[in-house]
Amino acid sequence: MLRALYTSATGMRAQETLIDNTANNIANVNTTGFKRSQLNFADLLYTTSRAAGTEVATGQVSPTGLQIGSGVRAVGTTKSFLAGVAEQTGNPLDVMIVGDGFIKVELPGGEFRYTRDGSLKRDQTGQLVTGDGYRVFGGLTIQDGTTNITIGTDGTISGIGPTGDPVSIGNLQLARFLNPAGLSSEGGNLYRVTPASGPENLGTPGLNGLGTILQNHLEKSNVQVVTELISLITAQRAYEVNSRAVRAGDEMLSTTNDIVR
Repeated sequence: MLRALYTSATGMRAQETLIDNTANNIANVNTTGFKRSQLNFADLLYTTSRAAGTEVATGQVSPTGLQIGSGVRAVGTTKSFLAGVAEQTGNPLDVMIVGDGFIKVELPGGEFRYTRDGSLKRDQTGQLVTGDGYRVFGGLTIQDGTTNITIGTDGTISGIGPTGDPVSIGNLQLARFLNPAGLSSEGGNLYRVTPASGPENLGTPGLNGLGTILQNHLEKSNVQVVTELISLITAQRAYEVNSRAVRAGDEMLSTTNDIVR
């Protein structure tokens, strides 16, 4: 059986995975804080018929070897954390992280997740929460009747209380990771810590490599539609070429069968 049939099949599967990844990027082009994923490939094992440097005659060494590969496989996806476009919203609870960092949130079960989505809200108790109702780390509570809410570049939250006096609400902290690409995407604009990402480094925005806070703005996704369309076309053409290799292998086998007829 021709090895090309199986090799081309791995190529077709790889391009299918690439199209799936590209489709997800395009689907989230308007998702706040979304970061595009890039698919990484690696070639499979090689069959070595003759190793490079093999002595082919007395005192004569082959400068090259003879190796035939067995295809390709997808080895992982890498998140691109390049900044997205800033969108001005006018909502005082909307914040954008300018630079490195994530907002730490707490799930109902007590676990923590991290997000770049800064569209914050107030729940029924006045605590700052995400759009899905997860509480922002630090127990930041805005008293009912507080106006003129201001969030500084360093995360300091203040406002004017119900009595008309200035009030300090708290500090919005950010978390950064040595390898943010190692975070696990959990859906809902949330990321989870993994051994690959390393532990969190929590701190004040603007210090120790952390980004700053920009109020009244949201970070759009960093997906470039043109780039994704080019990736889609490239994957489609590569899929077609691999299918032609399968067809060529099938025709060769058919020709071989016809010899004995």
